[in-house]
Amino acid sequence: MAVRARVKPCHICNQSAPVLYRVKYEEEGDWVFVCPNCWQDISQDNPFYVYGGTWKAEKAKK
Repeated sequence: MAVRARVKPCHICNQSAPVLYRVKYEEEGDWVFVCPNCWQDISQDNPFYVYGGTWKAEKAKK
């Protein structure tokens, strides 16, 4: 099964990462993708934080 690499930048630091988390972290915020480093900062003690899934750069091609 072939693997295709995809690229998506972190909403906060703008760096590409192989794994990103889909989150909301502001009261009226939109869904955004953040890298694990930025995720650590925004998820702790944040009453508006909502997890929406994990995005991976390498996805098996069907």
